[in-house]
Amino acid sequence: MNVTALDWGIIAAFFLISLLIGLFSAKTAGSSAKEFFLSGRNMPWWLLGVSMVATTFSADTPNLVTDIVRKNGVAGNWAWWAFLLTGMLTVFVYAKLWRRSEVTTDLEFYELRYSGKGAAFLRAFRAIYLGVFFNVVIMATVSLAAIKIGGVMLGLSPIQTLLIASVVTVIYSSLGGLKGVLLTDFFQFFIAIIGSFGAAYFVLDLPEIGSLNGLLTHEVVSTKLDFIPDFTDPNVYIPIFILPIAIQWWATWYPGAEPGGGGYIAQRMLSAKDEKNAIGATLFFNVAHYALRPWPWIIVALGSIVIFPTIADLQEAFPNIPVDKLGDDLAYSAMLTFLPTGLIGIVLASLIAAVMSTLSTHLNWGSSYVVNDFYLRFVKPDASDKQLVAVGRISTVVLMFLSAILALALSSALDAFQILLQIGAGTGLIFILRWFWWRINAYTEISAMAISFVVAIFFEVINPKIGLIDIPAEMSYLKLVYSVSITTVGWLLVTFLTQPEKDEVLLSFYRKVTPASLGWKKILEKYPAEKEVKGQLGTEVGLMITGTFMVYSALFSTGFFIYGNVIPGTIAAIIALMGGLIILRSWKNMH
Repeated sequence: MNVTALDWGIIAAFFLISLLIGLFSAKTAGSSAKEFFLSGRNMPWWLLGVSMVATTFSADTPNLVTDIVRKNGVAGNWAWWAFLLTGMLTVFVYAKLWRRSEVTTDLEFYELRYSGKGAAFLRAFRAIYLGVFFNVVIMATVSLAAIKIGGVMLGLSPIQTLLIASVVTVIYSSLGGLKGVLLTDFFQFFIAIIGSFGAAYFVLDLPEIGSLNGLLTHEVVSTKLDFIPDFTDPNVYIPIFILPIAIQWWATWYPGAEPGGGGYIAQRMLSAKDEKNAIGATLFFNVAHYALRPWPWIIVALGSIVIFPTIADLQEAFPNIPVDKLGDDLAYSAMLTFLPTGLIGIVLASLIAAVMSTLSTHLNWGSSYVVNDFYLRFVKPDASDKQLVAVGRISTVVLMFLSAILALALSSALDAFQILLQIGAGTGLIFILRWFWWRINAYTEISAMAISFVVAIFFEVINPKIGLIDIPAEMSYLKLVYSVSITTVGWLLVTFLTQPEKDEVLLSFYRKVTPASLGWKKILEKYPAEKEVKGQLGTEVGLMITGTFMVYSALFSTGFFIYGNVIPGTIAAIIALMGGLIILRSWKNMH
């Protein structure tokens, strides 16, 4: 691939602007820990929403989509499309609750909702488990994507790629705090959008493909275009469609799609100006993430099947790529090597932007756990703001270093995705219920976390060796079903066998957050003077369903038009528009 001086100039300009944004934000970010991690709780919905989208616009996401499409066709994307359900639940039910809580991180929630040693343990353990270990795995998958892009498009070694990608990211993340991350995300989002759409356009112009119609009618592509999988084979439609829609979205915990909101999504909601801006931010994120972005990636993925039908073809084309890094996810980067001068620079900048926006968010988010939920809470409660910011900046560097080391050992983004889903299987329902059911306690969460981890280790590591439970390869989806069932039964038993939280703790939480009172009646009946919050849970769930239909209609309307199916595309577009008008009116009427 010929990367010219123009391309390098575009990339250099991108790096320079990112650094300047970090330097611009450094002074205010360093003034306090709240400013460093929440940007003063004064951010507008559009900036927060774009930042969420930019974070999930990671370089490993198009790689993951390409892997899925090459293996399971367009319908395989239900593995992540199904998370729209939990996303819309967060928009209309949980965004305002998070903003009302006024915690600094979602882990601080534990000592608002629970009490005693159990709450303290949860907060400390998850600060390290999520903020360091789990977070490092996520960043390592992003870094793995950077390694593959650097190797295919620039001929860089894994270490060279990681050094270039991480140094600039660490500089602006550690200097600018969340505000620097948000502003850089805003800039990087538009670069990434231009790059992905530009790549799809030029891929269709390749001689082997010729046009959009040439792609769609190609014999190796035409069988992979369905939105819904083949329902004649249960080993296809159950794992690809039924399981994600019926179980995965509410039962599993995955960063960016946590049931009830959490992680960096919660961080963005907590930094919003008010509840209305928190809702607007998460709504924009879900619309853009699921309806705006997938099709350029899908088109490139389908094109890769024509150009590189097998992994052997990829290996032949890129012999310098280490064998353990070869996989279907490599095909996305491989397709980008055909782009013309100028666009190569923009696309490379967009991929670098995708890497850096995700890494910077995870660095700031993980660092907020280390500082607020471990160092300040358990190590040095009297630490000054200056000390907290310093620890935040040091932990940013350490987290990046650890993720780079792990990235060198990973081979596939899809493998990491499946492992993370397995570890969080069965815990998701707790994050949905804990706001609305008084009986949930700290030991509910502790037991779910422990059981899900042990069950995941059993199915991923132990069972393949001892064969205690026979799970045929074509029915590997049963692992998720077993994991969700075992974990859910386990934490429900623990919940009813342990004491509930003290009344004063439950009432304090209820007064602070004011959730719908449906699941709190047993506590409220003891205290007649307490105001019962009727809430609008029914309306909110209705808006969630409306929002889900709206986004899926927009997603498939685009697909229908791409496929040349004008009538169904028009019908889907009308449904999306009607849903959008209902939701927009509801949002504008909020105080």
